[in-house]
Amino acid sequence: MLRFYYPIPFIIGQYLYLPDNIVNHLNVLRVKYKNTIILFNGFGGEYIAKLISIKKKILIQIISFLFREIELPYTITLVQALPENRKFDLIIEKSVELGVKIIQPIITNRCIIQLNNERIIKKRIRWKNIIISATEQSGRNILPVLAPNIYFNNWLISKISCARILLSPRGRKKLSCWANNQSPQEVELLIGPEGGFTEKEENLAYECGVIILSLGKRILRTETASLVALAILNGVWGEM
Repeated sequence: MLRFYYPIPFIIGQYLYLPDNIVNHLNVLRVKYKNTIILFNGFGGEYIAKLISIKKKILIQIISFLFREIELPYTITLVQALPENRKFDLIIEKSVELGVKIIQPIITNRCIIQLNNERIIKKRIRWKNIIISATEQSGRNILPVLAPNIYFNNWLISKISCARILLSPRGRKKLSCWANNQSPQEVELLIGPEGGFTEKEENLAYECGVIILSLGKRILRTETASLVALAILNGVWGEM
């Protein structure tokens, strides 16, 4: 059944018109009268809606509510150094599918992408739309948070009580080994850009209490590393 994010409160039995973005999607798919769709508003659970009238505007009726959640029982924040544009689009999409609750873009010394204020606004609109689309597709009912872009040093000095992990080929212990010896818990995963972190950045992170771990002997691309790390945690902690 088709799923759409529509961030308004719903009431069982309520009639309402769908917004243009959902109407356009349904028209492309040629959805028929009396078909049903799923709507979720990000507050938890999902609603079954029946299409009542299909014209220029689409009228629906909210039929029922289903409290169904597939969120991870622990919070993972992906702290991703900004890579080249299309790579970050992929990272956002797949990390949402893998259950990330917060995506924190950061800027490090080796970040290639340079965004002025106008471009940042446009990019963040695009990134939020990717989050919505991936949430709809994956069956989740709560949108992951896209945190404001920050610099690496500012992230280091922020007050965070959970485990913070920087993934580097120089890490002496594997993420999988660490996870096997830990109970499922809130964690922040820090992934470097193309070219990785500088030695100075890694040393500074270590001094700030960040755990330095590796993903194994092979050096992975930034878009591969983030997804592998998420899959490892979910696999070890029984969520895959």
